[in-house]
Amino acid sequence: MDVGLIAQFAMNGLMLGMMYALVAVGFTLFFGVLDVIKFSHGDVLTVGAFAALASFIGLEALGVHSAALQLLTMVAVSVGAMAALGAVVARAFVLPLRSAPALNTLLITLMLGTVLRESVRLFYPDGANPKPFPRLLPASSLGIGNFNLRLDNMILLVAGILVIVGVQFLLNRTRLGLAIRAVAQDEETARTMGVNFNAIVLVTFALGSALAAFAGVMNGLYYNEINFGIGLYLGVVGFSAAIIGGLGSIYGAILGGFLFAAAQTIGAVALPFASAYKDVFAFAVVIALMAWRPTGLIPEKLSERV
Repeated sequence: MDVGLIAQFAMNGLMLGMMYALVAVGFTLFFGVLDVIKFSHGDVLTVGAFAALASFIGLEALGVHSAALQLLTMVAVSVGAMAALGAVVARAFVLPLRSAPALNTLLITLMLGTVLRESVRLFYPDGANPKPFPRLLPASSLGIGNFNLRLDNMILLVAGILVIVGVQFLLNRTRLGLAIRAVAQDEETARTMGVNFNAIVLVTFALGSALAAFAGVMNGLYYNEINFGIGLYLGVVGFSAAIIGGLGSIYGAILGGFLFAAAQTIGAVALPFASAYKDVFAFAVVIALMAWRPTGLIPEKLSERV
C-alpha cells in the first residue's frame, strides 16, 4: 500500500483519537472523584457544539466577521456554558443521590442526556437536520503523494494536545489538582484535611463537561457539520475508551481513545470493501480487550475505594 495513503489514515486516526480521548477523560474524572458514570456526558458535547454554532450566528448578525475572534468566542462560550451546565448537573442531580444506589444516578443521567439531546432537536431552529459548521481555520494543505497534510487538522491536533497537557498540569501541579486527587483517593481523609468536598465535585464536573464541549467544537471544525445525535455516538465511544484504558486512570482514558481510533482506522484499511463496518471491527476489538483485561489496560492504582 502507498506510504502516503497510510500516513493519511494515520492522521485521520490521530484526529479521531484526540476527540475520543477528551471525552474519555471526562468520564474518568467523574468516576475518579465520585464513583459515578455520567451518561449525559456525550449529550453535553452536543449542546456545547450547538452553543458554539449559535454564538457564531450571533456574531455574524452583529457584524463581527473576524475568523479568529469568532473562533475564540465560540470556544469560550461553548466551554464556559458547558462547564456551568456540568456544575449544575452535579449540584442538582448527582450530589443529592450520593446515598442512593448507583443505578439511580446512572438512570437519572441517562434520562438527562435524552432531555438535552431532544431539547436540541426540538427547540434549536430546524434542529432535527444536520447543521453546517463554519470553516474558520486555514484551509491550506501540503500534498505529499497521496498524503494531504491539512493545516486545520494540525491546528486541531496541537490544540487537543495542549488541552490534555493543561489538564495533566492542573491535576498534578496545582493545589486544586491536589485537592481533586485527594478526594478521588480518600474522601473522608480529604474532608478531615479541610478540603471542601462539594466544591471539588462541582469543579470536577465543570472540568469534565468543558472537555466535552471542546471535543464538540473540534468535531464540528473537523467535519464542518454537526447534528443532534453526535454526542450519543461520541459518548458511547468515549465511555468505551475509558473502560478499556482503565476507568479512573487519566492516562488510560487517553490511551483508550487512541486505541479505539486505531481500531477504526485498521478496520477501514484492512476492510476497504466494507469500511462502513469499521465501528463493528473497533467494538469487537474493545470486547476482546475487555475479556483479556477486565480492569483495563492501566487499572486505577487503588487497592480499595473508600
